[in-house]
Amino acid sequence: MINTVGVIGAGTMGNGIAQVFAQAGFTVKLVDVAPQMLDRARQTIEKSLSRFVEKQKMDAAERDAILGRLRTTSALDQLIDADYIVEAIVENADAKRTLFTSLDALARPDVILASNTSSISITVIGAATKRPDKVLGMHFMNPVPLMTLVEMIRGQATSAESMRVASELVVKLGKTPVVAADYPGFIANRILMPMINEAIFAVMEGVGTPEAIDAVMKGGMNHPMGPLTLADFIGLDVCLAIMNVLHDGLGDPKYRPCPLLRRMVAAGHLGRKSGRGFYTY
Repeated sequence: MINTVGVIGAGTMGNGIAQVFAQAGFTVKLVDVAPQMLDRARQTIEKSLSRFVEKQKMDAAERDAILGRLRTTSALDQLIDADYIVEAIVENADAKRTLFTSLDALARPDVILASNTSSISITVIGAATKRPDKVLGMHFMNPVPLMTLVEMIRGQATSAESMRVASELVVKLGKTPVVAADYPGFIANRILMPMINEAIFAVMEGVGTPEAIDAVMKGGMNHPMGPLTLADFIGLDVCLAIMNVLHDGLGDPKYRPCPLLRRMVAAGHLGRKSGRGFYTY
């Protein structure tokens, strides 16, 4: 029986994941090494829930009850009683493996350990534990409270039972689970990132301005957001990291990151979070 859910990492994805679990009635323990990140996460979640109240999608009492189910801590050992754990830390394979080794020693043997990774191999992460059958990918889309899809990744050793439990949990969150195999980038980023990368090549080669490229993809392809606006929203450093995972993992030159993308990241022009990317914020 899953009652208490641990979420590790209080960044944009982590606080969204914590919010949707608390909204679905679970007790949530949100863990981050940085106390200021936990404070910011709580404020972000409060603001998000208050918007639902303003739009009359929930009442104030419901919002307060959801916030009451959310606990924040910087101590990983607080997850000793968690029934399910989701990791949403930095997109770095070594960092994730180190964390999963710690979680494996800490959590009960029956607990599933899920990663919100958007591109790193679940098989590689699972191999850092003694329970690879209970390690899987649970890739939420940003912004988590609004996006209904969750990409479910089955590692080489992930059991069918673990996938069933995790998929049922996603349905309880009011979201739709879609299964992907453990290949670099899975489904979402295998298709999305090369499109973004190609849009950046088009800027670099003078095919069109960022505004023109985004206008064509929105008006001509019915995308809700142009690829360069989306890249700025995701973070150009994240886009570069995922392109590197695709390039390294699949070994095909078609996945090479655009030199302009590398240059912008080197200059600290990361998109919305740094105030400047393809657009100024």
